[in-house]
Amino acid sequence: MNTAGTIDRPLTQDPKKQAPMKPFTSEPEGSATEDVTTTGAIDSRQNRTREMQLIPEALARAHMHERLREAERDRQAVRLAAARRMQRRAERASLRARRALAMAVMQ
Repeated sequence: MNTAGTIDRPLTQDPKKQAPMKPFTSEPEGSATEDVTTTGAIDSRQNRTREMQLIPEALARAHMHERLREAERDRQAVRLAAARRMQRRAERASLRARRALAMAVMQ
């Protein structure tokens, strides 16, 4: 069965294989635009805006910034853990010094 497609449902989605549009015969000559060629459809599909071309770059930049923030949080957590360790060590040393001083005073 070889039926013609409609505007909404063309036989093929490939613009190269679609028939070019022709002006109506009831319209006077020169009133309609010229026949539409398929190169316009191809160009419009390939014509990307600058924002569309920069989307992968923006995503990569956002990903990089997120990784940097994550690394900074990790470094801050490591510094905090080290500071707490040193504080506990200093408190133990202070207690040992107090005990040693108290022992020296008692004798």
